[in-house]
Amino acid sequence: MIRADTIVAISTAQGEGAIGIVRLSGPRALDIADQIFAGKRVPSRTRGGRFLYGRFLDRAGETIDEGILLVFKGPNSYTGEDVVELQTHGSVSVLGTLLSRCVELGARLAQPGEFTLRAFLEGRMDLNQAEAVNALIHAQTDTARRQATLGLQGALSQRMDDMAFKLVRTMSAIQAMLDYPEEGVPEEDRITPLLEVQTELQHLLDTAKAGKMAQQGARLALLGRPNAGKSSLLNALLGYERSIVTPIAGTTRDYLEAHMELVGVPITLIDTAGVRETEDVIEAAGVERALKLGENADLVLLLEDASQPREDLEVAVPEERLIRLQTKIDLGQVWHDNRYQPVSAVTGAGLPELRERLRETLLGDPSRNEVWLSSERQVQAVTFALEHVQNALSLPDELASYEIELALGYLAELSGKNVSEEVIDQIFRNFCVGK
Repeated sequence: MIRADTIVAISTAQGEGAIGIVRLSGPRALDIADQIFAGKRVPSRTRGGRFLYGRFLDRAGETIDEGILLVFKGPNSYTGEDVVELQTHGSVSVLGTLLSRCVELGARLAQPGEFTLRAFLEGRMDLNQAEAVNALIHAQTDTARRQATLGLQGALSQRMDDMAFKLVRTMSAIQAMLDYPEEGVPEEDRITPLLEVQTELQHLLDTAKAGKMAQQGARLALLGRPNAGKSSLLNALLGYERSIVTPIAGTTRDYLEAHMELVGVPITLIDTAGVRETEDVIEAAGVERALKLGENADLVLLLEDASQPREDLEVAVPEERLIRLQTKIDLGQVWHDNRYQPVSAVTGAGLPELRERLRETLLGDPSRNEVWLSSERQVQAVTFALEHVQNALSLPDELASYEIELALGYLAELSGKNVSEEVIDQIFRNFCVGK
């Protein structure tokens, strides 16, 4: 699938840098390179996978900059087309001038994600891998990077292919029995492979939360009564003093946010006002806001002071989003409750265990080195595929075959073998220009 136009874009981040890259892809990439580059060799006569050193020239033949030109010839390139990379100093002026010169010579400015879109259209990668490219670019933590790398290597696509193979084989067996009943086609077990696919799809759906957290991050709210140790715990988790800590109740009257990486997830920690009844209008507004923040947070740490008589604080947060903490255990524990995890922001006692619990709550079992669903598109396709597999398990053969065919359609949609132009456009519009 060869496109007639050649695209160009700056592929490095905006601003100054030691190195900048202008990338060309398309049928005229090498021809444009010949006209803009002066060195010992001509780019179009150079074998793919080679680099040349020389000067990049403007229209008048004057030097824009010295640098390296990389040649990649299709189909053995990122896009599957002829690709040229011009590597220069990362000056805004140099890169802008090179880009303008390429456009003068017949290239057009690339749209966001168009290089990867061409790679997808040329069959160099499927849609799951294309999404992984974008996820890798935006990865903020090592966990997100590892997940994106697994996706780029085709881990999710391989699992889709394995399930599709089982479904195709099962559907073929059912159709053979239905189409040739008089031939005595041996009946195969269709329940076992369907149950296996059902389990696999459900397991993938269970990874969606961790995939979302790793990519988008999580909001973690600290709730508790005044002087429960919220600000101290926030500072202890951060490793530096971000929130003011005093023995005076009501010191924190509004919420405060701090950003960090915690257990492989980009976390926004939210220190909130102490929850209590008060006549102070400003403090009351802070309490109301604290409770609202807790309701909307991905996870809530509910703090109770271990050194003071018990004052149960109930909040409108589901238990699966709630971690109960017994704080200030360095001052002694006057009450015990197995639902509460003991910690001390002063001595650090219990903090490693808290971090481990946060990791398990946000990301699940760390021992499973597997790819996660990381986009709403993937979650939706797997959800629909699971529904049709479950339907197939409960229906007679004639209808089960149809349900299996529908499930296969959603698996094909995941990889991009059966997907609309609107979906493709939505995916690639979120890419940066130049990738």
